[in-house]
Amino acid sequence: MDAPADSSAFSSHSLYLSGFGTCVPEKVVTNFDMEQLTNTNDEWIVTRTGIRNRHFLSGDEQPSDLAVKAAQQTLANTGVALERITHVVVATCTPEYLSPSTACVVAQKLGLRHCIAFDINAACTGFIYALNVCQGLLCADPQACILLVTAEGLSRRLNWQDRSTCVLFGDGAGASLATARPLDTPGHLSARLGSIRCSSDTDCWDLICVGGGTHDPYTLGEPVNEHFFVTMQGREVFKHAVRALVSISREVLEQEGLGIEDVDLFIPHQANLRIIEAVGSRLGLADDKVFANVGSYGNTSASSIPLAMAEAFSQGRIKPGMKVLVASFGSGFTWGAAVLQF
Repeated sequence: MDAPADSSAFSSHSLYLSGFGTCVPEKVVTNFDMEQLTNTNDEWIVTRTGIRNRHFLSGDEQPSDLAVKAAQQTLANTGVALERITHVVVATCTPEYLSPSTACVVAQKLGLRHCIAFDINAACTGFIYALNVCQGLLCADPQACILLVTAEGLSRRLNWQDRSTCVLFGDGAGASLATARPLDTPGHLSARLGSIRCSSDTDCWDLICVGGGTHDPYTLGEPVNEHFFVTMQGREVFKHAVRALVSISREVLEQEGLGIEDVDLFIPHQANLRIIEAVGSRLGLADDKVFANVGSYGNTSASSIPLAMAEAFSQGRIKPGMKVLVASFGSGFTWGAAVLQF
């Protein structure tokens, strides 16, 4: 990792993101495929969510496999050697095991043997929470080179008898390098983290749940119950999500000293097109300043913003010099927002 050309670009609170590798499973599941799996149809799904396709893990494929491919893409994009990685931080609400962490699995598959590795679970807000955590890690060790990964396999926790939730989710992974100084490698997507805010309302912890932990003990051979899968109180989630995203987006812009007119592109969590439209409208953003790709991927939880940023860049929607606002909400009930300067 090369030193920055201008040392004034570095401060004790700096965080630069570089690389932005992504990976989704090859298996595409359309709304018409969904009609064969549950009591639903294409019109019902599109009208309520805007989702048309999603990607599902197949066979023995695991979220860590997607994470490794995204990480390898990031390293190739930046030219950073694997041995430079000091931390592997994985944001996920669908870990492959209760223990060890998915981060340890990803590190092993990459060939990393001696690094700090741990998971963060803030569900769909995981990427923004992870940014905040990585910012703290870099304050403690400005020489650190953090592999920040999101990896989700929600298709493994869908209840096919609950059509209100099983049509919403998809699988995917994203990866980037978080460093205290910009990488001197031209040609790849890179951004400096500006203001960031995270919050939660734990009185609403039960609005979205993914079970399988110690709350529901199981005996060997006992069938799992519906709490093992994703459960969600849809209407309440919609109301809380819109309110939280609008509020925290305004807060983080004020903290950064920006107005909504200064935002070049808004990339919200890709959960539901109706939520995205409602938030954009309440913030007063023109449609061409709001990026959405939920129709192609569904809700990939912590991976949705990384996937959206990479796709926006590939489409020319993100260019150097742009200010991008990202915001997300998730189980907990958690939410967060950040300003990224590209």
